[in-house]
Amino acid sequence: MKNQYRYLGRTQLKTWSVMLMLLLGLQQSVFAAPSQETVKSDQEDPLFQHPYIDLDEWRDSPVRHRYVHGGFKGTDTRFSFYLPPKEQYEGRFFHYITPVPDSETLSQGATGEEDKIGFSIDSGAYFVETNGGGAAATAGPGRQADPTIGAYRANAAAAQFSREVALKMYGGKRPYGYAFGGSGGAYRTIGGMENTEGVWDGAVPFVLGSPMALPNVFTARAYAMRVLGDKLADVADAVDAGGSQNPYATLNEEQKAALEETTRMGFPLQAWYGYDTLGLHAFAVIFPAVVAMDPGYFTDFWTKPGYEGYEPTESLKSARIQYPTSIKKLIMADQAQAMGLEISRFAGQPKGRADDAWKAMQGNTEGQLPVAIQLTSFPKQNTLAADLLIQSGAAKGGKLPMTRRQGDVIILGPESAAVVAKLAEGDKVQVDNSNFLAVQTYHRHQVPGTEYQVWDQFRGEDGKPLYPQRPFLLGPIFAKGASGTVQTGAFNGKMILLENLYDTEAFPWQGAWYYDRVKEHLGEQTDENFRLWFTDHTNHGDFTRQTHPTHTVSYLGALQQALRDVSAWVEKGIAPAPTSSYSIIDGQVVLPETAVDRNGIQPVVHVRANDQTRAEVSVNEVVTLSGTIEVSPTTGRIVTAEWDFDGAGTYPLKMDLSDAKHGNNQVIVTTTYRFDKQGTYFPVLRIASQRQGDAATPFARVQNLGRVRVVVK
Repeated sequence: MKNQYRYLGRTQLKTWSVMLMLLLGLQQSVFAAPSQETVKSDQEDPLFQHPYIDLDEWRDSPVRHRYVHGGFKGTDTRFSFYLPPKEQYEGRFFHYITPVPDSETLSQGATGEEDKIGFSIDSGAYFVETNGGGAAATAGPGRQADPTIGAYRANAAAAQFSREVALKMYGGKRPYGYAFGGSGGAYRTIGGMENTEGVWDGAVPFVLGSPMALPNVFTARAYAMRVLGDKLADVADAVDAGGSQNPYATLNEEQKAALEETTRMGFPLQAWYGYDTLGLHAFAVIFPAVVAMDPGYFTDFWTKPGYEGYEPTESLKSARIQYPTSIKKLIMADQAQAMGLEISRFAGQPKGRADDAWKAMQGNTEGQLPVAIQLTSFPKQNTLAADLLIQSGAAKGGKLPMTRRQGDVIILGPESAAVVAKLAEGDKVQVDNSNFLAVQTYHRHQVPGTEYQVWDQFRGEDGKPLYPQRPFLLGPIFAKGASGTVQTGAFNGKMILLENLYDTEAFPWQGAWYYDRVKEHLGEQTDENFRLWFTDHTNHGDFTRQTHPTHTVSYLGALQQALRDVSAWVEKGIAPAPTSSYSIIDGQVVLPETAVDRNGIQPVVHVRANDQTRAEVSVNEVVTLSGTIEVSPTTGRIVTAEWDFDGAGTYPLKMDLSDAKHGNNQVIVTTTYRFDKQGTYFPVLRIASQRQGDAATPFARVQNLGRVRVVVK
């Protein structure tokens, strides 16, 4: 598969960092974390009693604002406040909760809809972000950390102090506060809402996983990717616009079973369009954490009945690698640069250089450790996520993860420094992917309670698991490491949860799982305090630029409108759009066809070619393309509609909406196109609505797209 070592977006990259911390020692912290009472707004957290300000100045970029930077004495916690001029302030703040403890200046320099500072001020709010507690909130080798600090306590302390700063500047009443965060930040946002009182009045978590998300969403995905291989192209084509809608048509029995298993686990069937760029992503760090926390599984898998490896299928046998080779060359940083190797980006290192990370990990100020190694030969099979077992020399018995590879070179990460320091050219090694193959069915041996219905496929008629079970569930341990507690649905305030239907990292059914927990807690009051909105054609990463721009759109506009809506709900009693109408069928979240029936705030578009979902035409024949766009009442007006014809994702044709047909919450746009070459094409209409109908603003533009198939003969 192509691009199997592809890099990540902002949210995805930070999620890697969560798992890296777990691998380095957070699992011990989770098991032995000190208890922490609920943080209340009228009580000072004993750890954060002495705030200070070390920078206070006015700035003009991205917009005019007062910048306040500081921290809390005796801690590593730092914060940034971005306060608008008094005439723009409307009595609230938006607080971004990063996926893991990160920089308090992370949002500086962003532009367009990614500009959190500009968006907040445009919304009458000041903006808050922190470093989540810094080093004190980060576990490491030989260093435990209280996960509640990074999960919510540092953020709660900064939020409370920001009110003091705001009241001195603006006067008036207590500022309302709203938290938002995605992926690991969604866990932390909910952790804050469930474990504090009076700190935040509302929240918008997005792309949330459940307490059973990790490692299971990744193991199921990796299993299907291995078993189906290039057949995933057939699956993607079948479920695409104008396809057969039978993804199993060309598969053998093992492939059918694997696809069905992964689909029922919740991997979005429509999201296989990106099969050749999925790669490992966060699993590169989650996988070693599983090995560290449950090492016995990787022996049991190959040696005990009930595990796939005990009686392996032919595909599993052929995929297994135990390949002897040796180290041909140790490559230093300057040599790597000369060879054109990309060594500067690693999971958990969103900033800075890989060289610096090595120095920090080892105290190696001279930077004399190798950054890559070249082997004398490689096996023919796919070495994705294989281990390099050291079988001779000073590092004998050591193991290096083959997370990134370029040709015959393995790029090393900083977590490998202790082993790498002992390597020598000529050392005998073995490329071995036995553990990676084993982990791909780990989810079968992690059957939780019946509230997790996607695991019903692994229960017998008596309700008992069909496969041997491990002694503990890893998912809640990972979840607790991210949010300080395992989410329960018991929170104070109001919340809008955003989930994405094409999310390949946080399967969308997990939003419904949390909705069920909220209903258990709030009962008849649920609709007074909670909304769940699903957005279509959206994946996991929180960025404008899409990896597959003719398949997915940015969801940042929906997130921004949700923040504005939750603030209006709290402050003015204006109820937001209802929770999305949905059903869950065999792990898949299914929405109604029309915007009115779907609820939520996303517009819907249906595209036709010659009035069909699949049109067959001749070269240079005129094709009439039409798009019917629907917007739910009160959720906004369509402000853009643009066509892409050849799959480039550039959307060169911007429609003049004044010429479109309007009526009944619908807009119909039509154009024509000629294809001058044979082939299969997917014209795409991308649209955006905006609550006030403002076509000029970059903020709160809620996007969607529609596709149609044109076969040119």
